[in-house]
Amino acid sequence: MTDISDILDHVDATIDDRLERLFDLIRIPSISTDPAFADDCKRTAQWLAADLASMGADATVRPTDGHPMVVGHAPKVSGPHVLFYGHYDVQPADPVELWDSDPFEPVLRPQPDGETHIVGRGAADDKGAMMTFVEACRAYDETRGTLPLNVSFLFEGEEESGSASLAPFLEATADELHTDMVLVCDTDMWDRDTPAVTTMLRGLVGQEMVITCADRDLHSGMFGNAARNAAQVLSDVIASLRAPDGSVTIDGFYDGVTDLDPAIADLWARLPFDQEKFLTDIGLSIPAGEAGRSILEQVWARPTCEINGIWSGYTEPGFKTVIPAKASAKISFRLVSGQDPQKIRTAFQAHVRNAIPADCSVTFADHGLSPATSMPTDGTFMRATLAALSEEWETEAAIAGTGGSIPIIGEFQQRLGAEALLVGFGRFDNRIHSPNEKFDLSSYHKGIRSWVRILDALAKAVRTA
Repeated sequence: MTDISDILDHVDATIDDRLERLFDLIRIPSISTDPAFADDCKRTAQWLAADLASMGADATVRPTDGHPMVVGHAPKVSGPHVLFYGHYDVQPADPVELWDSDPFEPVLRPQPDGETHIVGRGAADDKGAMMTFVEACRAYDETRGTLPLNVSFLFEGEEESGSASLAPFLEATADELHTDMVLVCDTDMWDRDTPAVTTMLRGLVGQEMVITCADRDLHSGMFGNAARNAAQVLSDVIASLRAPDGSVTIDGFYDGVTDLDPAIADLWARLPFDQEKFLTDIGLSIPAGEAGRSILEQVWARPTCEINGIWSGYTEPGFKTVIPAKASAKISFRLVSGQDPQKIRTAFQAHVRNAIPADCSVTFADHGLSPATSMPTDGTFMRATLAALSEEWETEAAIAGTGGSIPIIGEFQQRLGAEALLVGFGRFDNRIHSPNEKFDLSSYHKGIRSWVRILDALAKAVRTA
């Protein structure tokens, strides 16, 4: 038993209360992308500020040009300062008809394997993950009356809609939020039983394009063959983005991209990962992407080009024989270290313009522009965190990458000069952004216990350094 056993025991004894608070938070439909839910986002921010205040934190709701921020500071103690970041906004629940229950009325759903799922929009992304840290701090406060190090909180309400207010807010509050380390809980475990610290994040370039040919939709009998079809032009453009070997054909796309460090490659090779199962779990069997590269390398360390949506012509029930005048697509690029997002955007747009006929036109809209980020894989805080996670989960914690993008990490590095420590308790089957999103009850419970251990380990590591 460690000297924090009383805190861990208290977490276990009060887990039902901690679960009910999470349910209360999930019940507020804080959808940031839809203006109809602006009042709900404000109500969520007020709920969080009040919750932090109930633990003795100095917590306030801060207005922005978008949805409000929540900033809280626990009572000061001696030791290092950490800033915990989370987001309270969630994705829309659509299509609602595919949910097995009301997305904003969380339920516990027992599973055949003995696990229990917390089902509801935001259960995993990011309300459940965010509350693992809040509840760990609450458990400390309830048993010890203080935290073992200085803790501040920053909760935003626009992560799911681009975080437009975050950079200017960090710029304005840089002195107040200055920190030794940013803690983030918005990533996954390595597998069901193995915790992980994520140290590599890919960047993102999101583009929407509209190709226009004729000045109106045309009758396919009267104008077929003679008139340019926007859907066909779009299809040709999309087909031109990849070579038969899976590589991206945009000029300069791989400028700055280097092969995986052999030491990292060896570390990943030793991780328990079933490439075949990775695909069969989603109903596939044949790897795509660049030929000759492992799945882990493809999703963590290689840049991508993916078509996220295509639409053109008549798509309603029945049939309408038209030649569409316009065709649209949304395309995203996940970037790795060494790639410049602005150069990738410029190169993509040039590729499209060069690929369309001279009498056609194209317009573009941005949907995200951020570089890849990486964090140190060693250091006092990292070693302490890995040890704490390994002790809680009784298995060696992994150092992992992720194919996703968290643009705010780069903002913390740039605006606050602080590195981030990404510890998450999500699992790959959590269905985030999809109907029936869930967070495992064991992830929530052991996530709280893990943060108790990490807070203790970080405080001790600095005192003994």
